[in-house]
Amino acid sequence: MAMIADLRGLSRHQWAAVSASFLGWALDAFDFFLMVFMFGAIAKEFHTNISAVVVASTLTLAARPFGAMLFGMMADRYGRRPILMTSVVLYSGLELASAFAPSLAVLLILRALFGFAMGGVWGVGASLALESIPPKTRGFISGLLQEGYAAGYLLASAVFFFLFDRVGWRGMFIVGAIPALLAVFIQFAVRESPSFEAERGQAKPRSPLFLLGLGVVALIIAVGPAVVGAFVKISMLNWVYFIDAPLALAGLWFFRKHWKMALYVVALMTAFNLLSHGTQDLYPNFLQKGQKFDTQLTGVLTAIGNLGAIGGGVLFGAWSERLGRRRGIVLAVLLSLLAVPLWAFSHTAVLLGLGAFTMQFMVQGAWGIVPVHLNELSPPDARGAFPGYAYQVGNLLASGNAVWQAKLAEAHHNNFGLAMAVVAVASAIAIAVLTFLGPERRDAIFGAGAKSEAA
Repeated sequence: MAMIADLRGLSRHQWAAVSASFLGWALDAFDFFLMVFMFGAIAKEFHTNISAVVVASTLTLAARPFGAMLFGMMADRYGRRPILMTSVVLYSGLELASAFAPSLAVLLILRALFGFAMGGVWGVGASLALESIPPKTRGFISGLLQEGYAAGYLLASAVFFFLFDRVGWRGMFIVGAIPALLAVFIQFAVRESPSFEAERGQAKPRSPLFLLGLGVVALIIAVGPAVVGAFVKISMLNWVYFIDAPLALAGLWFFRKHWKMALYVVALMTAFNLLSHGTQDLYPNFLQKGQKFDTQLTGVLTAIGNLGAIGGGVLFGAWSERLGRRRGIVLAVLLSLLAVPLWAFSHTAVLLGLGAFTMQFMVQGAWGIVPVHLNELSPPDARGAFPGYAYQVGNLLASGNAVWQAKLAEAHHNNFGLAMAVVAVASAIAIAVLTFLGPERRDAIFGAGAKSEAA
């Protein structure tokens, strides 16, 4: 009841900040997951196999930490609001451009650029929202914000259900340009973070020239594997893991005063991203290739899973105010293990729907606590950059997952259920162990007094 009273006490401008963050992440996920539904159709048009197309998701995920670093540092200097707006417009434009890709090579380059622009949304949006609200509402709002991701996936499944057979994969990408309209709402309805405003007059460590140089370098690194791969036959995974990953981890230097915390959070986010992408990205292929379900039933079952995700994220996020961040995460991921047999190895639509709902309820239940947990663990003077960077480096380190799962499934007669189950069990256990051993700073001070508290 106390939390409800606190939520009712939020002002119109506070709800606008929360709405902008939620919609930014939801529409971001919507654009990302549209591609997930179209792997088979794209592979057919470009006369290749699914594992070759799935590389697009790897490149998108691998590019995100470089965007997160740049846009996060810009948000720490220029404010959360204008940078969030910039990221939204950029990723929407690149989604539209994907509709006109003349070849798979060009599409891969565009998806890498999309990942770079997408990288700025999660960390900057979460900081804007969580810095604008009272501490006691953070758990619920955290779950709400994170489940913008599930809401985006749900929207993508609905669009797939109603439009794919009519407009094809290119038409789906055109629909994906709609999120650009969110920038209008941010421009006219959202105020800057009070925490940022309180420190606006203080000296900022990053000069415009430094940020420009960082942006050029980060962009080159982000699209490097896709561009080189268009001319030379290379292993995208080798490039991502032996070139991009070390370069992304070099960004830890910017957080060297907090290097132990940074390494811990990157490891935790790697396990988290393996769990979420391992249970979501190839799920439509599991239904279509493994279960031989049509477009409509695939869309319905995916939607059911995302309804569970939204409920789990909001509920566990709110519970974390009583359970604590660590206990809430551990409980959710351990319960997800119980759902694996029903979710991955059932053969009827009813049981698969129940499994999808239960699995995503628990997986996204744990994820619902992540935005507030990362923001509370972040250095006060880098809250725009640190959470997004750590989250997206975890994404990069987990980015090979879809390719590995596709190859494992193809090696076992398209048994996508087995491939998904292996990753789900391993990553859930890893999250439980890392979270149990890690720190917690529930109700950390944001804004005035934060630096003295951190010291």
